[in-house]
Amino acid sequence: MSVVKKILLTIAALTLVGAVLAYNWFNTNVNAPVTHNQADTIISIDRGSTFEEILAKLEAAHIIKSAVLTRLYVRLTGKSPLVKAGDYRFKSPITPGEVLSTLESGGIELNKLTVIEGWTRFDIADAMVAIPTLKLKDRAQALSLMNNTSLISDLDPVVSNLEGYLFPDTYFVQTTTKPEELIKQMVARFRAVWKDVSTTCPNSYHLTVHNAVTAASVIETEAKLPAERPIIASVIFNRIKQGMTLSMDSTIVYASKLAGKWKNNGIIYQSDIDLKSPYNTRKYKGLPPGPVGAASKSSLAAALSPASTSYLYYVREPARNDGAHNFYTNPAGFEVGVQKLRAWEDAQRKAGRR
Repeated sequence: MSVVKKILLTIAALTLVGAVLAYNWFNTNVNAPVTHNQADTIISIDRGSTFEEILAKLEAAHIIKSAVLTRLYVRLTGKSPLVKAGDYRFKSPITPGEVLSTLESGGIELNKLTVIEGWTRFDIADAMVAIPTLKLKDRAQALSLMNNTSLISDLDPVVSNLEGYLFPDTYFVQTTTKPEELIKQMVARFRAVWKDVSTTCPNSYHLTVHNAVTAASVIETEAKLPAERPIIASVIFNRIKQGMTLSMDSTIVYASKLAGKWKNNGIIYQSDIDLKSPYNTRKYKGLPPGPVGAASKSSLAAALSPASTSYLYYVREPARNDGAHNFYTNPAGFEVGVQKLRAWEDAQRKAGRR
């Protein structure tokens, strides 16, 4: 065997030995499973965390042996995880590859807070209290967080609380989420939607943000169909122009809630109608003094761009069960619609007694 061949064989052997040693080192130091005592502990990854910050947190919890070695594992394997914010549990023992797969999975299911269109801050407060990890004692504590008007005062300097500015959407609640952070998320979501709506919709009546959001909240609670929102908006502004009271039930309901008298059964009593509240639009002209609930994007758009109509009245269409209304320009037509609705309601009650 020639000297050259011997040298080549030696090099090949050394290369093989080096590869075996490297493989063993990789498995022992980089890819080896780690046993830890955090299997039952929730590890929270906050939004905006860098990969390095996440690795440091996992190293501190002894879920990975070394942030540096795990970063090396990522480079050697080509795995670059798309880490999602959330709450995670990491089994024990666990390899770096399994850690990365867990981070990519999105973690365990989070609590959710779904703010429904038309909800008042009272409804939102109750929903927040029902989420254990927020650790709110009662509705009053949650409501106090909604008095932080500094979150929106640049847009609405006359606001007295965050009613109307807690945008209806679904918000994920991690174990580390603080209730005040959740409030900030809702306001931030409102800001994003408002920016879009206010830059794309003509502000026909040159409304302030306060009046636009107030009108939108009434539209939201009165309109059941998206297509009717611009029409109901037109009724609101037509009545204001005519010097008429709005006489809209949703504002009376809100007045009753503020007074602590609302029975939450969907029925408006004479005592509600008689309330001496500026939110009672049967007694007081113009928009109520502030929003009466959370308005959707389409209701905000309707407030800024109402339909062009001469309607002054509307009443529910009894032949449909989707909340549709009939619209009228005069009291006589409206009264016909009211009688038609009452006759239908009487028929329903009689049918129910059979």
